Amino acid sequence: MKSDPKQSETNPEPARAVRADAQRNVDSLLEAAKAVFSVSGVDAPVREIAQRAGVGVGTFYRHFPDRAGLIAAVFRREVDACADAAAQLSADYPPFEAMAKWIQLFAAFITTKRGLASALHSGSPAFENLPAYFDQRLRPALARLLEEAAASGQVRTDVDADDIIGAVASLSMASKSDRPDQAQRMVALFIDGLRYSAIQQDSRPA
Repeated sequence: MKSDPKQSETNPEPARAVRADAQRNVDSLLEAAKAVFSVSGVDAPVREIAQRAGVGVGTFYRHFPDRAGLIAAVFRREVDACADAAAQLSADYPPFEAMAKWIQLFAAFITTKRGLASALHSGSPAFENLPAYFDQRLRPALARLLEEAAASGQVRTDVDADDIIGAVASLSMASKSDRPDQAQRMVALFIDGLRYSAIQQDSRPA
């Protein structure tokens, strides 16, 4: 019995299955690239990334014809995850704690992107819009957390999101690669400084 051509044309399941498989491969490659980049940098061998993702090198190049496209995709994915975490942290923790946890999350984002800065300045068209994307997603996320913490009286009011992002990025990038906990400790000291000033101001005699 022959299948009805019209029924086949209106049945989207095979196409959906292909798209789902392709998306799983992309997700696996991005997660693998994130892990490999954190250890070996953005110049890590493609074969290592594909092997970790459980796919062939051909599959890798089918989704990411060049390394720049992969780096840009990993960067955007990580920026989105960091930015989206702000709302959840705000819902789950008191204002200062939510801000502190997000700052440490941002520090981890910077620390695990060794080699990314030089790649972003390589002149590749794939990276042209990434600095603006970083600003558009991360700065508003931190600004909301900072505003909530300041309104609760737990953090000084003379700093803004730009101050914090710049300071945390500098501390994270200056940490030694053989001491992965160094950035976390230095950023924790920075966060304590924000809270200490607010406490001191509250304790001054009237």
